[in-house]
Amino acid sequence: MIGPRALILMAILLPVTGAAHAQDRPIGFLTPSKNIACQFFTDNGQGLLRCDIMNMETRPRRPADCELDYGHAFEMSAKGTAGRICAGDTVMDASLPVLAYGEVWQRAGFTCRSEQVGLTCFNAVQRGFSLARGKQDVF
Repeated sequence: MIGPRALILMAILLPVTGAAHAQDRPIGFLTPSKNIACQFFTDNGQGLLRCDIMNMETRPRRPADCELDYGHAFEMSAKGTAGRICAGDTVMDASLPVLAYGEVWQRAGFTCRSEQVGLTCFNAVQRGFSLARGKQDVF
């Protein structure tokens, strides 16, 4: 049987536990077409932005040193270069909010703009990528 002290302690701790899980929600967005998803991560105190494009007209050839999927995932740090990455997972998450066409998303030095022609994201040193079904560019 649970005593009154245990019940009081549970009543105090349950809301705290629920709040902690709310912070575990992914940070990012989906494009209106739901073809591109981006998520922001912190790795060793440094910001990282990864965007995945699900449907592309053509996929690049997978490098010999990549044993996972290649071509759909793009990543950059806040002050580094951007590029395609070898990845065996995805940041696609239907619970992410939609970044409407014409809107801009900003966080920790990253800026992304959603447009009908695609998505463009860049970092604090103007490195980034443009993603669209027909073409993906890294700059």
